[in-house]
Amino acid sequence: MHRREALLATMAGIGLSALAFEPAQAATNPAPPDSRRSSPKRYKMKKSINLWAFPYPQRMTLRECMQLAKDAGFDGIELNYDLENDLSPKGTTQDFLAIRRMADEIGIEISGLCSFLFWPYPLSSNDPAKRNRGIELAGMIAQAAADMGVENVLVVPGAVHIPWRDDHEPVPNDVCDERAKSAIGQLVKQAEKTKTYLNMENIFFNGYLMTPMEMNQFVDSLGSPYVQVHFDTGNISMFQHAEHWANILGKRIKNVHLKEFTKKGTDYSLETFRPLLDGTTNWPAVTDELEKAGYEGYLTFEYFHPYQHYPEALVWQTSDSLDRILGRK
Repeated sequence: MHRREALLATMAGIGLSALAFEPAQAATNPAPPDSRRSSPKRYKMKKSINLWAFPYPQRMTLRECMQLAKDAGFDGIELNYDLENDLSPKGTTQDFLAIRRMADEIGIEISGLCSFLFWPYPLSSNDPAKRNRGIELAGMIAQAAADMGVENVLVVPGAVHIPWRDDHEPVPNDVCDERAKSAIGQLVKQAEKTKTYLNMENIFFNGYLMTPMEMNQFVDSLGSPYVQVHFDTGNISMFQHAEHWANILGKRIKNVHLKEFTKKGTDYSLETFRPLLDGTTNWPAVTDELEKAGYEGYLTFEYFHPYQHYPEALVWQTSDSLDRILGRK
């Protein structure tokens, strides 16, 4: 009998387990990746979450939201610019610098700035006063981003139709296109000076830039490296597929919104968006196409309804879902 066999026989006789003496072998043979648990592939993209997923400002301060995002494991948080609150026309450069310092103290990046102001003040509106105010506000958003050292600004370049507003007069497609290009052309001069990216977002029901080819043509026509794309996976998912857009937009993608969508429903309002993984989006295909495009930036969860009860749960659930999408678990 060999020495090892004799040892094992003796151990068996006194009730000891051979496994207790073989930890190295178990450690060198880890379980294979399980695609039921998370992506078998690890992606370099970063995790972010939009402030709309938090009960801000009614129940949480901006600092509390940032700290919660950090505690939940997010790399960044996307902030929203409006007419009130911490990021607004009322803010000064010093106010915006204070927000940046707060983020640095917490240890979280600001992945970009977003705004709903492009709907009451569309850059393509038939009302010159609304159109000019929209251009002014877009410039203020971009300047706030520059003040904070944030390079990404989401821009809605125009709208033929805005179904959730009753004060928007439809704009002919060709007129919308002309006005949108004129507005972005005015804004890009400032963006180039401050090195701030104006990222055009594909939208849900605005009737403009409805295919990735149209988006590419629009972005390329501006002729500036500071005009790129903010790709939203949910905003085209009613009749199209996010992985197809990611492939065609390619290297123009500068920032990404993740919105879960279900093709099984019949509600085509903002209510149709869901928490991540509770839908029909082919996330493995989407992340593969983003990786092929060389994208390593932020994937920002965008959701408009903080949980009424225990709102922290949505933030932690989203972080866990993103870990699984990115192969971090």
